[in-house]
Amino acid sequence: MEELIGLLKIRVKKGINLARRDSLSSDPFVIITMGSQKLKTRTVANECNPEWNEEMTLAIKDPNEPVNLIVYDKDTFTSHDKMGDAQIDIKPFLEVHKLGLKELPHGTEIKKVLPTRDNCLAEESRIVSNNGKIFQDMILVLRNVECGEVEIQLEWIEIPGGRGL
Repeated sequence: MEELIGLLKIRVKKGINLARRDSLSSDPFVIITMGSQKLKTRTVANECNPEWNEEMTLAIKDPNEPVNLIVYDKDTFTSHDKMGDAQIDIKPFLEVHKLGLKELPHGTEIKKVLPTRDNCLAEESRIVSNNGKIFQDMILVLRNVECGEVEIQLEWIEIPGGRGL
């Protein structure tokens, strides 16, 4: 059995200009996967700019395992329509945690992550210290769809006795 490194809290904040999959709107929900772990937000009915503001936690065993985000339109009588996907690049965030920065002033910017073809970022993402914790806010451009973005926030949760990064 692999040993746990830590926990990654993902706050799924909102969707921005998501694709319409029903006649007037969509009923979106988000699924986040990492290895065999699968987490799901609630469905927001008739909304292409949904606000979820839901926190989900992944157990990190292998920091190289990809974290995937997929948005679906909930359908009652047919299979759910895919509304795009993105891969969450957690490596820059984990690299900051390896530095062991604890006592930084509130609001200290530790690192900027710029959008590339590989990381799905819509714009520059900042990793900051906030009350002794490290956070990364990011807006992900959804792939395999005509439009849409999802805003999320990452937070690392240390585990007492975990092997760390």
